[in-house]
Amino acid sequence: MGNTIPDISLNDGTTIPQLGFGVFQIEPKDTAKAVTTAFEAGYRHIDTAEMYGNEAEVGEAVRVSGLDRGSVYVTSKLSNAFHRPDDARRAFDSTLSALKMDYIDLFLIHWPLPTLYDGDFVSTWKVFEEFQRDGRARSIGVSNFQVAHLERLAAEADVVPAVNQIEAHPYFTNDEARAYGRAHNILTEAWSPIAQGKVLTDPTVTDIAEQLGRTPAQVVLRWHVQRGDIIFPKSTTPKRIEENTRIFDFQLDDAAMERLTGLDKGEAGRQGPNPDTFDYLPS
Repeated sequence: MGNTIPDISLNDGTTIPQLGFGVFQIEPKDTAKAVTTAFEAGYRHIDTAEMYGNEAEVGEAVRVSGLDRGSVYVTSKLSNAFHRPDDARRAFDSTLSALKMDYIDLFLIHWPLPTLYDGDFVSTWKVFEEFQRDGRARSIGVSNFQVAHLERLAAEADVVPAVNQIEAHPYFTNDEARAYGRAHNILTEAWSPIAQGKVLTDPTVTDIAEQLGRTPAQVVLRWHVQRGDIIFPKSTTPKRIEENTRIFDFQLDDAAMERLTGLDKGEAGRQGPNPDTFDYLPS
């Protein structure tokens, strides 16, 4: 099978499937079905979060799949409302309860929130180190951390994050954070890998897709894979879910890679909020 999803190694000795299935903005009532479709298409890595409100449905899909728990990789993320250490402990317990699992493969600080909680995400991270020590989180990481945030963790904490999940796509390559990750053995997970669909009609993307007889999404996802990113495109369409797995049986040459990387618009290409100022707290 040409679309076997490779596992890549994290800095803590565990591995993660390079392609996963994201459930951001999938309604809870539609989540179990979408995840089931993803399992049928060969995905074994599901990315959820407390703030998505669909952890329970992800857990349900894992249970009814008949798949062995050890063969499914599950990520969730701490809600912005629960950064204080005791709140984070309770929130993590709630995640495990919602999933009905006794451990999670990867737990992330969802946003650094440097303008809230006196800018203290380090004490939050130290609680994550507890979760990893007691085995309830196999791996721990961060999301939306900028270089300055990562440097602060490096100076004040013991454990290096396994991953940094950040916005990244051809319009916003986010190379500063990615380069820091490469230098410090922190893998990059790219959220919004196709810029919420905006890059799919780009003439460069469509031209490369036509030349290769591939879809624009497959071309962009392949670009990520060759850059070493972990990706989890989101779709609720079975055809698209399956199509997104077919990215491991072709290569982009150096010229195509450079053309896609050359679409970077810097900050102007960012689709989501800037982590330096983002301060959303769910009510």
